[in-house]
Amino acid sequence: MGIKEEIKSNFSSNRIMATVNIFYTANWLRDVGAPIYNKHGILSQHYNILRIVRGSHPKPVSPGYIKDVMLDKGRDLTRLVDKLVKLGYVERSLCESNRRKMEISITESGSKIIDLVEQETQKIYAGYNLSDEEALTLSNLLDKVREQ
Repeated sequence: MGIKEEIKSNFSSNRIMATVNIFYTANWLRDVGAPIYNKHGILSQHYNILRIVRGSHPKPVSPGYIKDVMLDKGRDLTRLVDKLVKLGYVERSLCESNRRKMEISITESGSKIIDLVEQETQKIYAGYNLSDEEALTLSNLLDKVREQ
């Protein structure tokens, strides 16, 4: 079903329709993944942080770096990291060379939870009605939207 039928609306231009469709689809994707994250006691933002921290392993990352590359920059990073520390998925420590700087590292259980969630989300992604080539085209078009 197209976006016009989904939200029962007409649009004054194709660009507005595309923008609304991006927001609608982003929320739809969030809702599809939510049960997987909930099952593991985390939010999609937690998963995003875990992927960022694991991506630079074995080097720790600063909260500022995480905030710069997070998908959802509007969230309270301290609260999100606090929960990941409490769950044992990341460790927080002071930087040896700069005692004012906090460093965040992934734990073994953090890496394991990423692998579990990734396996489950891959099953959902495989069911999308897009070929690999179409997915790449879509990604490239979305990149183009952000070029300003």
